[in-house]
Amino acid sequence: MTQSINASRLFNASCFALITTAFSFSIRAGILNQLGTDFGLTNTQLGFVNQMAFFGFPIAMIVFGLLYNSLGPRVIMWTAFVTHMLGILLTIYADGYWMLLISTFFIGFGNGCTEAACNPMIADSYTGATMNKMMNRFHMWFPGGIVLGSLISQFMSDANMGWKAQMWVIVIPTLIYAVLFWGQAFPAPKEKVDTAGNFKHMLSPLYIFILVAMAFTAISEFGPTQWVQPILGKAGASPMLILACVTGVMAVGRFFAGPLVSRFHPVHILLGSAALAAIGIYLVSINTGGVVYLAAILFALGVCYFWPTMLGFTAEYMPKTGAFGLSIVGGIGMFSTSIFQPVIGGWLDNEKEKAAAAGLTGDVAELAAGQATLQNMVAFPLIALALFIVLYFWKGNKPRPAGGGAAH
Repeated sequence: MTQSINASRLFNASCFALITTAFSFSIRAGILNQLGTDFGLTNTQLGFVNQMAFFGFPIAMIVFGLLYNSLGPRVIMWTAFVTHMLGILLTIYADGYWMLLISTFFIGFGNGCTEAACNPMIADSYTGATMNKMMNRFHMWFPGGIVLGSLISQFMSDANMGWKAQMWVIVIPTLIYAVLFWGQAFPAPKEKVDTAGNFKHMLSPLYIFILVAMAFTAISEFGPTQWVQPILGKAGASPMLILACVTGVMAVGRFFAGPLVSRFHPVHILLGSAALAAIGIYLVSINTGGVVYLAAILFALGVCYFWPTMLGFTAEYMPKTGAFGLSIVGGIGMFSTSIFQPVIGGWLDNEKEKAAAAGLTGDVAELAAGQATLQNMVAFPLIALALFIVLYFWKGNKPRPAGGGAAH
């Protein structure tokens, strides 16, 4: 007798898996300074630690995006659970820099498995408008989970609870999704994907252009947010509350994105997003105190629609690249974020040396170095803006493909 599929339970399990991913982003951002202090790491070394999470993510996403039809979501999600638990426990019991690198890679790999398994699994569990609604609700939990994780990290830090206690918090949603997935039947793919045909269409100039653009939109979003604690720790505003504010705005913005994406051309949205992101980062870099929160909201409005609009543009203008094409676009975004992590750490170390050479000390030196590092990051959305101006004259001032008004 064939076991029936409990779509609701699978969906809830997927949401807790994505909350695990979100907690890994927000809580690790919150404990970055503590890790640097306890292990005696430079900011460049912390950058390499961060890099491992963003490096493991695209590897898992690409590998299991290719193997989804042959392995199915069950195997991929249990791989996610094992690597999540390994990553968390190895971090908690780390004895040095190299163990932090390995443990963070495992966490990133688990995050990538979650993305590779849950998106197609939800698509195969529902149909039509219900599927679109459930996909939107699922993706709400990344920024939503970051808000929750940021507030938890802030509360625990204020209560002088160490970074190990905060890492144990990530175990909670991990165990919950494992329990919910246990013993469940998983849906079969609705249709087999012709991966070779997808790859052929991925060799087009437009697709390659989008890969380059995705590299800069992703680091525009994840660069400032992953380094919020070391960079804004002395800006007179709580770094974790800033992160909660940014991701809260993103969660609300994405929840109500349907009418916006239906009404406006995706290239126009990307142009406006890049401009707002650049202005937001710059304003954060020159202000202190409460004004930083307002500048952070402007930044959030800028980066809010980057990721989903890039994927939506790919699906709309290059549908024959298929799910594999979308996985590669997302993977490139995370791979780019990985590559730039030690670069950002190096910028922060260099700016601290410059501040010391200028005679600055203490909090004043920390603030100057953080603000200068943020100003370097303005280059990311500015490069994206230049690329989207090119894309506007390429595709943005022409009629959209048939059915292009549909929300993605």
